[in-house]
Amino acid sequence: MLDRTAIAARIPHQGDMCLLDTVRDWNASTIQCTASSHRRADNPLRDAERLGIAAGIEYAAQAMALHGGLLADDGQPPRQGYLASVRSVNFHTLRLDDQPADLLVEAERLSGDANQVLYRFAVSAAGQPLLDGRAAVILDAGALA
Repeated sequence: MLDRTAIAARIPHQGDMCLLDTVRDWNASTIQCTASSHRRADNPLRDAERLGIAAGIEYAAQAMALHGGLLADDGQPPRQGYLASVRSVNFHTLRLDDQPADLLVEAERLSGDANQVLYRFAVSAAGQPLLDGRAAVILDAGALA
């Protein structure tokens, strides 16, 4: 299990923008993380004193970035990735900040290469689905030109 410090060392998101607390499990194709930052009043994604469900996509994106960092784990600084698209996103609630339980953030690498990756993701709390979908991540935009 990795803690927040180990997570921050492997992703570009630092300080309050590092939203994940722990890695529960991971392998070559999947990662499971937990987060409690959705309950923080100073969460940097809050708007108008609330944390809408769409912010869950950022939680999933950080899990994807962390998964990529764990797969690389070559001692190099984390690569900057960009969400190119999110598809088939289902919101099962309106907000994240009203969830009393920690979030479970899961991502599964479906396909990819050194420059782009396709993930399926899901965010839940206390066994209840909150959002799910797919995301395409570009790791080296210059290589696609």
